Amino acid sequence: MITPFLLATLWVADGPPAGAPGGPPLALDCAKALVCAHRGAQVVDRARVVVRDGRIEAVGARQELAAPAGAVVEDLGALWLVPGFIDLHSHIGGDFGINDMVYQANPELRVSTAVVPENANLRRALAAGVTTILFIPGSGTNCGGQGILLKTAGATFDEMLVREPGSLKIAQADNPARWGYGMGRGMMNWTIREFCSRGRAYARAWAEFESGTGPQPERDLMFDVFRDLYAGRTQVSTHTQVYQVVYNTLRILRQELGLPTYIDHGEFDAFLLGELARELDVAGILGPRSISSQVKSRGVDHDGKIIGLAAGWQEHGLVEIGFNTDAPVVPAEELPLQAAMGVHYGFDDARLQALRGLTIVPARTAGIDDRVGSIEAGKDADLLAVRGDPVDPRTGIERAWVGGRVVHVSTQGGRTW
Repeated sequence: MITPFLLATLWVADGPPAGAPGGPPLALDCAKALVCAHRGAQVVDRARVVVRDGRIEAVGARQELAAPAGAVVEDLGALWLVPGFIDLHSHIGGDFGINDMVYQANPELRVSTAVVPENANLRRALAAGVTTILFIPGSGTNCGGQGILLKTAGATFDEMLVREPGSLKIAQADNPARWGYGMGRGMMNWTIREFCSRGRAYARAWAEFESGTGPQPERDLMFDVFRDLYAGRTQVSTHTQVYQVVYNTLRILRQELGLPTYIDHGEFDAFLLGELARELDVAGILGPRSISSQVKSRGVDHDGKIIGLAAGWQEHGLVEIGFNTDAPVVPAEELPLQAAMGVHYGFDDARLQALRGLTIVPARTAGIDDRVGSIEAGKDADLLAVRGDPVDPRTGIERAWVGGRVVHVSTQGGRTW
């Protein structure tokens, strides 16, 4: 029997499927598209999404958007379309043991050497709608090295690659305190400030050379990543938690050194810094803990209440809030559950903030919103078909596309579509 799925994926026996590079265009009709654009309308009812050569060509109401000539038109019925989810703290891209602990700071190390395409963890993440991850080194030292942004689908490194370096991983407080002889927070702050200051000087020297106002510096692989950081081509992803520690993240990395930085984790009453983080244009990518249950901590009396971290950050003024899993600490397939728990514990979701925290917020935070994070013309066709609210834990992923190719189809209840 030729089903709509087979028509879309086997359009020509010896040619690319509809929507994929080199294949015919694909027009997906659905009950609703949650587009998650940075600004503007978020929902298109009775939507049509046109995919050509792996990218979104157009999105609109189907009565207003004609299918291109030669397109495969597929009616998804009552299903909704949403952007693929993005996890900016993940260790499942390959070998989990990327945690070189010889030196306190290793900004030259690259986790890209450990990527293993199509590993079991990536396949499970994909089945839950996670189509992009930031694969990063561990937090055993103040700087574990450079992460890499990857698609979770793809048989080769090149197919998976979104951007390298994906981030510079900096860690503070408890985990690096176990390194060597045991460092206090004061020494960690000194270490971070010292190697980042050297990196800033290195980046400035190269900028002066490239503008013709200075001599050519000697190349130093340890600090090359700072050229990308200060040029805005990547960011610092900061493993930071506890009010005092997050305050130093904002003060040292963002205020003093001017590095593009975002908060990763952000637990243990750090949400009290929400207004300062917003003023400094620092996003919070929260997880894997979702709550704070201290009765009294750092002068804040919770009256025994459980405080939702996302709700706390939101209440204290932060707007750009996303979610992560620290997979496999929390399994990657539970990324949407992280957002659901945020809502359960008070996060205001009246304007799709929870879904945005899985899509456009992490995309903008990582500087990849030109490619992913929303259903908009020109972006990669990383799409999910769902039967309702994608943040509701009862909603499964019926189908997933990455780059216009179908990469997952639900078989729940024996149904293959």
